[in-house]
Amino acid sequence: MDYAFDRFLRYDDMVEWLRAREAASGGVMRLETYGRSHLGRDLWLATLTDPSTGAAEDKPAHWVDANIHAVEVTGGVAALALIDRLLTGHGADPVVDEALRTRTFYIAPRVNPDGVEDALADSPVFHRSSVRPWPWTDGHRWPGLIPSDVDGDGVIRTMRIADPDGAWVEHPEDSRVMVPVPADGHVEGRQRYRLLSEGVVEDHDGFTIDTPRDPAGLDLNRNFPAGWSTSVLGSGDHPLSEPEIDALVRAVRERPNICGYNAFHTSGGVLLRPSSTRPDGDLPAADLWVWKRLAERGTELTGYRCHSVYEDFTWDRRHLMSGAADDWAYDHLGLFSWTTEFWDVIHHATGERASTHFWFEGPTVEQELAVARWSDEHAPGGYVGWTAFEHPQLGPVEIGGADDFALWTNAPPSMLAAEVRPHADFAIHQALASPRLVIGLLEAESLGDDNWRVRLGVANTGWLPTDISGHARKERLVLPIRASITTASGSPATTVGGPSTARLGQLAGRAAMNLGGRPPSDGTPDRLLHEWTVRAPAGETLTIEVSHQRAGRITAEIGLDR
Repeated sequence: MDYAFDRFLRYDDMVEWLRAREAASGGVMRLETYGRSHLGRDLWLATLTDPSTGAAEDKPAHWVDANIHAVEVTGGVAALALIDRLLTGHGADPVVDEALRTRTFYIAPRVNPDGVEDALADSPVFHRSSVRPWPWTDGHRWPGLIPSDVDGDGVIRTMRIADPDGAWVEHPEDSRVMVPVPADGHVEGRQRYRLLSEGVVEDHDGFTIDTPRDPAGLDLNRNFPAGWSTSVLGSGDHPLSEPEIDALVRAVRERPNICGYNAFHTSGGVLLRPSSTRPDGDLPAADLWVWKRLAERGTELTGYRCHSVYEDFTWDRRHLMSGAADDWAYDHLGLFSWTTEFWDVIHHATGERASTHFWFEGPTVEQELAVARWSDEHAPGGYVGWTAFEHPQLGPVEIGGADDFALWTNAPPSMLAAEVRPHADFAIHQALASPRLVIGLLEAESLGDDNWRVRLGVANTGWLPTDISGHARKERLVLPIRASITTASGSPATTVGGPSTARLGQLAGRAAMNLGGRPPSDGTPDRLLHEWTVRAPAGETLTIEVSHQRAGRITAEIGLDR
């Protein structure tokens, strides 16, 4: 299937594209399922690495997932674009080649296929996340407005109703843009309107219009174990109560080589990092320093700035955004994690960044006016005029204004590829920053009487330490390096004065050498030396295996020669 990342793929088309890329990848990409959604759709995971240099599970890895929220479909395009970048760069780009030679990528492009399928339907239905009824599990919908495409044009826009007590009037320069009636109510005789999402009104009483929550009231990004709380809207029955999140957490935990985590969302044009529940002062200072260094590269590549969720994006700190994926990846696994919020239409239209409280306060009047004008050239149909419509419950209304889904929440199709492609290079950068073990020294010295001193030197050539973060080190979230020595037959070598398998602790990465005062004096915190005394006849071949949860597994052989 031909795909230029210029549209949003329905589920079946996405699976067809994934299968085709796997078949043409020469073994670089392996496709598997890791669970099923609420409605029984397969949840797909693409694993990418160069199989000629080792198995995927034996290399440090980077995880990316997308589309946990139903309408945030730009993230899913970005995940597919990352797959494409790795496959097309293999054999053509030395950075991609190095990444695939030494690292593994796990990419889950559609965490929530049920919700996305509703959002992309010919007659769309928008949910926050899952389609499972919750907390009213019988699916009962309370009376009131049900957002839907009532005029059948395939878009859910805004309805306006003339109302002398309405809170909105037309902008004097562009009638498509509605602006608030000032606090004193003075609008110089201009028509006032009440605004509603396009939709039908169930059990309308002729006077009031309630706006009840969608019966599918779950937010899958509040269902992770970290900070889970019943006080958080949409958190579910208990942590991991939803099949999509239970399956995702299990898939990550079954792959302990994951060293970094990134969840793709919209919108805002920002890189968000933990914590969602704690101020920066509660996090290890060295971890904040690492995030800052990674963010500098992320901003350089993508133009997106980095923010703490708690410090910058929490509008009311009495109501925290807990139970999120990036908090879980950091708090429970010790990984440097991100939530990428794609697309800031305000920035495209004005050159200025959207407020970090945009999700709560919305745009200024000037910003929305600029977006409407910008859309005429760059996203035709993003804003349309008001068209009279005979509503089945409300009578005469007008439908028009913005297509929020295609303009404010997601990048327009013509701009999708340019928006998402730079983020593939940021994912590759993060993967190459992960710890990686190598054997830098291996020698055997005869001590006589079939006794041998075997010296093993191990180094971490990655930027991050083997246990990834200060938080992981403090909480002991990552097991130490393990080294074993066996004979050619695979049985443990006969060692003297110590075991054949040793636990060797953790190793620093280059980041530790970058953090400090002047003058630099690195030493070798990234290296360790271990010795065994082995009893074996001359001519025997010994196999040494060095392994670590995050930093990979390597083997080497040495012959015992006098």
